[in-house]
Parts: sequence; structure tokens; C-alpha cells
Amino acid sequence: MAPGTTASNIKAAVRRCAAELGFDLCGFTTADVLERAPLFLRWLAEGYQGGMAYLARNAQRRIDPQAVLPGAKSAIALAVSYADESRRDSAFDASERGRPTLESRESGVTGLVARYARFEDYHAVIGTRLEVLIDFVNKLGGAGTESIGYVDSGPVLERDLAWRAGLGFVGKHTNLIGRMLGNWFFIAEIITTIEVEPDTPEPNRCGRCRRCIDACPTGAIVAPFKLDARRCISYLTIELRGSIPTDLRPLIGDKIFGCDVCLEACPWNRFAKCGGLMSRHRWCRDGRLDLIKVLCLDESEFRACFGNTPIARAKLAGLKRNACVALGNTGDARSLPALEKLIMDSNDVVSEHARWAVERIRQRM
Repeated sequence: MAPGTTASNIKAAVRRCAAELGFDLCGFTTADVLERAPLFLRWLAEGYQGGMAYLARNAQRRIDPQAVLPGAKSAIALAVSYADESRRDSAFDASERGRPTLESRESGVTGLVARYARFEDYHAVIGTRLEVLIDFVNKLGGAGTESIGYVDSGPVLERDLAWRAGLGFVGKHTNLIGRMLGNWFFIAEIITTIEVEPDTPEPNRCGRCRRCIDACPTGAIVAPFKLDARRCISYLTIELRGSIPTDLRPLIGDKIFGCDVCLEACPWNRFAKCGGLMSRHRWCRDGRLDLIKVLCLDESEFRACFGNTPIARAKLAGLKRNACVALGNTGDARSLPALEKLIMDSNDVVSEHARWAVERIRQRM
């Protein structure tokens, strides 16, 4: 450690620096193998990860922070709230952020984007601040200190690290719930060779509540604390690259990127405080995008609208596929010309979903 530092004042200094950088919570834990590892490995064995093969790659490494950073002694877990009341600000204008917007209601047909995706790419926003905090930690630790950090991008079970560091408890929907942040926060972590006293994990506070389970439109929460990603709307509209199963399409409703239903059902949200950091990086007011405009986007327009936002992960073909499903579910005949044109799209998945939407709409006419 640097001269004059102790394990206890390192914790206080890191918490102070993290707060100054915009992190809403900061907790500490050991770099030992995660206690919840058997649950993760069983979940993989049951195939609930669907097409997310990257989760199974180096699974043993994911459960052991010391495999990520040899010699690691501690992990610092961080949370950034994206609960944002200012999204209701009627004066908000995405064009002022230097990007075109598809939020207009010209067609009157809109699709819904999950709350976290209504902000600029959290990897970048949080990542730049995480690098500053890593430098601070290394200076506190002194010569020879090594630290590595991730924002939802590394071979680390972030949720389980954050639970063990006391940031919250795992809900029956499998997401982390914070007593002060509800369900609305991002997680980041630093694994370091500095040794500090760990914080105490949060006990589970779900009780008999099963609102999240009952609310899920597709029945993806197959048991308390067990999610079948293959049925999850977030997986289907973001991670899945191919065709969405036809039996699940009607259950997706008007959602075109992600889903908040199980999160919104959680009663702990009444305690969620708004985050100052992410509110400065909001690009979308209420998550409603013009679906007919989405169908008409080309690659350059897609990048102009959604580059540096989470929606870029779906790629243009994925977003158009999702828009087709939403339009098939809303049944608005005004979208037929754009959908019929999209049947000729060079992407087979987009073409098939456009055809499905047209058939659904015509059946209702």
C-alpha cells in the first residue's frame, strides 16, 4: 500500500472518489470463488442461456475473480442508477444531443424501448469513470498494485459479485434489487490485488412476493430465481440473431428492444432514487419510437440514430425484425405498405417477419 494508507481508509477513500465520479453505490468483497457458482453452472447445464454461447465459454473462469486477475484479493462493486424522472420533461429534444430522432408520432404507430436503452451506451458513459477510479485505486495501493475493471463486458458474474459486496439482493426475476435503487441500475466492478475488509451480503427480501413471476408475459421466470432466457423478451429482441419463435411473437406486444415488465412489477422500486450521472446522457424521452420510420431505415441512418446507444447491439436487421413483430401485434393497417416492401428485403429473417406481420394484420381486416 502507499505510505500512510490502511485497509479501512482505502475503503473510505474509494467510496468518496466513486461518489464524486457519479457512482451511486460502492461495496467491497473478496476475490474468492463465488458462492452462487453452482447455480450458474446448473443453469448453463439446463440450457437456459439459449444462444448466448459466450456465457458457457470459460465458465470456470467466470466464477473465480482470481482467474481473471491472478493475485487478486478484493473486488469493488459499483452501481449507477438509471431511474430518471426527468424522462417526463416535455421540453426534452433528442436533436439537441446532436442525433436525429425517431420519437415523432407522425405515423401514430410506435414501439417501446426498455428504460436502460433510453440512455447513451452505458459501457462508455460508466467506463470512462471506471478507468479514473481504477487509477485512483492503483495509486492508493502503491507500487505493484494491479486492478482491472468491467462494465457488463468481462468474464465475470457481475450480479453475484455485487450481491456479495452488499449492493443488493437477487430477486426472483434473477436481477439484483437495491434497497435504495430498486431495479433500475447498472453494475460495474474492479478486481484488484489490494486487500480490504469485505462488506456484508444483503439477505433476500422478496418474502412471499411473486409479482415479477406473475407479470412476465412469456412465462420466462420458470421458477423463483430461475430464468429461461429462451423465453425472455429481452433475449428475443436483443441477443437472439435469428428468427423469433412464432408462438412467442404475439406475447412480445409492442416491445422492440428489451423488456421491463418484471422489473416494473417489483415493489422495491418505490424506494428508487434517480441517478444524476445517466440522466445527463438520456437520448430518448419515453422509449416510444415510430415503427414505420424504423422499417425505412438504412444502415447509415441506423448508425446516426442509434450509434453509441444500447440499441446498436440489435443491429439494423434485428431492430427491423422486432418492429415487424410489434406491428403484427398492434395490427395497424397503416404499416402495410412499409411491411409489404420489406418482404423483399435481402435479409431472410427480416423478410419472413415482415410477411408474418402482414398476414397478422390482414387477418384482422
